[in-house]
Amino acid sequence: MMGQRRGGTARLPDLMPLTYPVDGYLPLQDPPTADLVKAHKLLGYIKNVLTTSIDAQEERLVEKDCAVWRLHGDPTVLITLAHIFNHFAPLMCKVYLVEDVLMNFLLGILEGGGSVDEHPLIQQLLDLFWLLMEDYEVNECLKQLMMSLLRAYRFSPIIPDLGFQIHFLRLTTAVLYHEKSRKFLLNSSTFDVLRSVVFFYIKTPLRVKEAGLEELILTTWWPTHFDKEGRDERDAAEESADERLRRRAYERGCQRLKKRIEVVEELQVQILKLLLNNKDKTSGEASRYIFLNKFRKFLQENASNRGHPTALCPPEYMVCFLHRLIAAVRGCWDDSSRKAPGSIGSDEAFVPPQIFYNGKVDYFDLQRLGGLLSHLKKTLRDDLASKANIIIDPSEIQAASMDDLDEDEETGAAQRPFGAAAMGGALARPSWLSSPTLGRANRFLSSAAVSLMTPRRPLTQPEKVKVRTLAVEHRTEEDIEGSHGNDGLLLGRPLEEPDQPIADKSLLEIVDGIVMMYNLSVHQQLGKMVVVSDDVHEYAVALKDTEEKIARCPARRPDILEELQKSQKVFAEKLNHLSRRLAWINATIYSKDKMLDVYWLLRVCIRTIEHADHTGSLFAFAPEFYLNVAMNAYSALKNYFSPTHSMEELPGYEETLAQLAAILAKHFADPRIVGTDIKDSLMQALASYVCYPQSLRAVERIPEEQRVAMMKNLLAPYEQRPWAQTNWILVRLWRGCGFGYRYTRLPHLLKTKPEDANLPSLQKPCPSLLLQRHMAELLSVDKDMAASFLNSVLNQLNWAFSEFIGMIQEIQQAAERPERNFVDTRQLKVCATCFDLSVSLLRVLEMTVTLVPEIFLDWSRPSAELLLRRLAQLLNQVLNRVTAEKNLFDRVVNLRLPGLESVDHYPILVAVTGVLVRILVDGHKQGISRAASVLLSDPCFQLHSIQHLLGEGGDSSGVLASVTSITRPGAGPLGPSVASSMPPATGSAGPAERRHFSLHAYSDYISQEEKQKVELMLAFLTEESKQAAASTAPTSEEDLCPICYAHPISAIFKPCSHKSCKACINQHLMNNKDCFFCKATITGVGDYSKPPP
Repeated sequence: MMGQRRGGTARLPDLMPLTYPVDGYLPLQDPPTADLVKAHKLLGYIKNVLTTSIDAQEERLVEKDCAVWRLHGDPTVLITLAHIFNHFAPLMCKVYLVEDVLMNFLLGILEGGGSVDEHPLIQQLLDLFWLLMEDYEVNECLKQLMMSLLRAYRFSPIIPDLGFQIHFLRLTTAVLYHEKSRKFLLNSSTFDVLRSVVFFYIKTPLRVKEAGLEELILTTWWPTHFDKEGRDERDAAEESADERLRRRAYERGCQRLKKRIEVVEELQVQILKLLLNNKDKTSGEASRYIFLNKFRKFLQENASNRGHPTALCPPEYMVCFLHRLIAAVRGCWDDSSRKAPGSIGSDEAFVPPQIFYNGKVDYFDLQRLGGLLSHLKKTLRDDLASKANIIIDPSEIQAASMDDLDEDEETGAAQRPFGAAAMGGALARPSWLSSPTLGRANRFLSSAAVSLMTPRRPLTQPEKVKVRTLAVEHRTEEDIEGSHGNDGLLLGRPLEEPDQPIADKSLLEIVDGIVMMYNLSVHQQLGKMVVVSDDVHEYAVALKDTEEKIARCPARRPDILEELQKSQKVFAEKLNHLSRRLAWINATIYSKDKMLDVYWLLRVCIRTIEHADHTGSLFAFAPEFYLNVAMNAYSALKNYFSPTHSMEELPGYEETLAQLAAILAKHFADPRIVGTDIKDSLMQALASYVCYPQSLRAVERIPEEQRVAMMKNLLAPYEQRPWAQTNWILVRLWRGCGFGYRYTRLPHLLKTKPEDANLPSLQKPCPSLLLQRHMAELLSVDKDMAASFLNSVLNQLNWAFSEFIGMIQEIQQAAERPERNFVDTRQLKVCATCFDLSVSLLRVLEMTVTLVPEIFLDWSRPSAELLLRRLAQLLNQVLNRVTAEKNLFDRVVNLRLPGLESVDHYPILVAVTGVLVRILVDGHKQGISRAASVLLSDPCFQLHSIQHLLGEGGDSSGVLASVTSITRPGAGPLGPSVASSMPPATGSAGPAERRHFSLHAYSDYISQEEKQKVELMLAFLTEESKQAAASTAPTSEEDLCPICYAHPISAIFKPCSHKSCKACINQHLMNNKDCFFCKATITGVGDYSKPPP
């Protein structure tokens, strides 16, 4: 059964010969000796006849070059050949004989070298096959020949010059040069795209010795200089002479390998160009259209069978196929554009938006930006009629979507513009598309009739153009390329789309398929192969560390030295192997040419999205994978191809960055996009984009109108939408400007683990003053937006910190249980996330207070006082929870649990300090006075929490806030979980005596000026709190707000006349209009002052 598995055939008598016979073992099948002798002799007779001619004058046989032989020659020769083929043809139906005799004979013809089209004997033999053999015989012979070539190419060992692979590819190319044979193989089910993809794959050697890479790359090299964070420092000035020689020798070996691989790649591209030939129409449909239909079916199988790996093309095959297909398509595109002056070249290629909605191309069940296709066809049918002149027959919509239409649909259709009549009929769906996994949208696309009329025609009776949505395998050249009065794939061009001539419309669908291929599996595979580069880096760091230890090893410890030398040898051997393997991967996957292919794909997606965006509401028809590929291709160029190749070297790099920035800025909040996943991806991509200086500058280069619109979307209220990513974007625009917010690695971790190279590292801060200015302008001008934005930020901070406190309570309880000292890792991750969210929300508040302090301090704004009071409450609660002696926060931090590395005093206390400094030190006099008054009047204020920032403990009982008012249970701004009493200090997991947190301990991260501001703030608050305590008159409980018991009654409700403080009623009215007490609807709130006694 080995032959059955490898050969794909179930006929045991036709088992193929073993490719790798094992010494001492007999093959599974004895060679058919008689047939082999017979086939060899007959093949020799055929060759002799082709090289012999009859001299009629001298009546003798003469030898001639087989290259001048023609099929329409001497009839005597043809009759002789017919007799030979009468015996030869039946033998060529057997796999063993085809592989052992015919394939080796054809390979022998090509051994002389030269290009494959210089060997006419192969073409003549194929002509004879089709002339003198029965159809079933030649069909079986060609199938077995191609499958034998495929197996031989796939299983041949890799040698340094790739000689076996080149040999088999040259013969494959020679066979495919024959037009009739090529078309038969394309139409054959045995030579589908999934099998033919094998010819475009260059397998990676698993064993360096077997591949002969040691002979090709004699010298190995790896990086030896690293910075403090373990990153490679490629400074040529620091290289020693020996290192420089090794590196250059290694690079020369890589270049030799790359040149040999390029020979294989050129042959593979040549094969694809033969399959994309659209001029061979003499014997039926051109090869390109046969290949196109097979290619689309291949895409559908890979898109629809994601849960069936056996039916999918392996990702490593897909990567190679994509690059060869890009090279072949670009070559065909440029050849066509040169012959058609005025048409766009491949450098400006894009997929026109009408392809997404005119029904000419089937996108299977892939998601559209606006949702299901059947839904879009119904809801946007008026836009299709007005913008693209596409009319959908209502009865077809009903039949396809199985949804009920409005009763007045026919009336509505009759009232549409003149000439907008529905035509066409539904076609039966082919059996291979009848899959229960395909959704309603797919069924609609395959059966609905689409009628179009050519746009920009005179206002007279238009000439009707009838277009049917055909199944992939039933399309013809006219359906794709079009004809007179028929635009083919480009039917339904919207009015906004310029009329740019495209030479070969069929190439558009192949480009569209290339984008889909990248989305299906190519990007993931590119990410996987980076592991080899990471392994080289890790082993290089380990080797350098081992060598340093050897140098420091004392002479009295030879045992340690011996172990270190063993480790050094293992690391060096592993690096020799990995560096050679990395050279192969860089040549086949991460070369400069491959980088240019991915970059071209990125630009195709950008131009396609831009053109689709211009169509307005019809943008919803665009498939989601175009946006995904644009984001992923940029990520691959930035992360996978560097540092071997830099993005700065790419042509038009700056312009492309700005174009992608404009797309992300506009579409991350685009209402036309409804998919949750794609919206999250856009948000994450924008968040990553603003982290790096170059891409952030690209965002700053987009038109001002788009920048302002982006910032306005970022400042929308956080409720009812995913807000965490939005907040991260704002934080990244601020990093580098905030109080003590210039670090690239968490300072508290560097203090506890200074030598740990695996600590999490942050991107170097790159704030955007331009985008900060836009934010300030928006919040200053639009008071309602500012109030709603800040209220939502405060609400989310309330939630995030409350969740964090609840989580650490559970973690502390779990850690103290005697039966198990185990905490769920997922719980730890959620806890750390809530802490990070709290810190980021505090940083956004710091940015807002710094840029637009009047939002809190200008009390002529209607919501300023309420916002300031809410801010003070939250800041006090955070400070109290984090700074209390031996509190819950301290105990959890001291546990040093893996997963909670980011949870520490520094990030959150410095963020709170930044907010306080802005409103109490940097503001104007009146604002500072108001801020101090509100902060001190809050019942949760404790001066020792501020003193804690500078490491000043002290007894806090003497100087509390103006009053430690009676606080009702659960009435605090953080809810019951936070406002409840602090846990007892007993049972702390940390040491009994521990150094206090102090900003003075972080002088590398906090400037002297910042520390002076904190000292001024502490002195100011100390003095203000003393004065407030001395001047505060006792207040009776009757005069306090019955809701919070913290502030005097200052507001009266209309019409019920109940009372509370302004802070409570203003916060209540944000979400509820009913009175606290009687539930009457509040129509107004007036000022209240207690009448004199």
